[in-house]
Amino acid sequence: MLPSRDISRLIEIMAALRAPVGGCPWDVEQDFKSIAPYTIEEAYEVADAIARSDLDDLREELGDLLLQVVYHARMAEEAGEFSFGDVVEGITKKMIRRHPHVFGDTEARSAGMAKGMWEKIKAEEKAEKRAARLARGLDPEDNGKGYLDGVPLAFPALTRALKLQEKAARVGFDWGDATPILDKIEEEIAELRVAISARDQAATEDEFGDVLFALVNFARHLKIDPEAALSGTNDKFRTRFHLVEAALRAQGRSLQDATLEEMEEEWQRAKAVR
Repeated sequence: MLPSRDISRLIEIMAALRAPVGGCPWDVEQDFKSIAPYTIEEAYEVADAIARSDLDDLREELGDLLLQVVYHARMAEEAGEFSFGDVVEGITKKMIRRHPHVFGDTEARSAGMAKGMWEKIKAEEKAEKRAARLARGLDPEDNGKGYLDGVPLAFPALTRALKLQEKAARVGFDWGDATPILDKIEEEIAELRVAISARDQAATEDEFGDVLFALVNFARHLKIDPEAALSGTNDKFRTRFHLVEAALRAQGRSLQDATLEEMEEEWQRAKAVR
């Protein structure tokens, strides 16, 4: 089998890998749950290539991410649920429907994206989903999910906390402003201290999570993306630590040779630089 620019070749390759006879044993034994972590990992690697402005890497990582889509679609097709073509049809239908000012008739294109149109389109999509559930003999209003269950479990924890809070805020479950959240953070820290003093590891973990959740809430009210803020701090720490390492190397020493006091001294110098 030869490489190709045609998506059908990738679909053929995945079908061959998943073939019970003659396929790859590892690929054959996988299921949706076992592959999901790889899907998330590939999405992060796409984001990493973009952050590094490495377009060669981006091309490769996009291919890896596309493979994940084909992989899931192949497993669904084997189960008789849907195929890759159904995935493509679904997303093209959604994009066309959601952009009548681009793909609609002459009148729709000339009108532009009217106010309230997005909400109207989303409402129509929800109505279609309810009708589909009804056609399958299911309760159209009960999909087994609560109001917040639409926030994906696979999101990074900080991002998921932010999305949960944003969604709850849409129905009025929110602080009026940022000021009282500081008091809440101090309250949660006090409870964390109590758990630490009691040497209760489970309670300590629980209270630590409450502190982080309150900090995310505070960030949201300050219009700060907590994931982006922490990512920036991670990069800052890495840069400063690299300067500490470089300074020690210039002295003919390694990190392992230096004392904490010596590393702290170089850290303070690094802070003045970055």
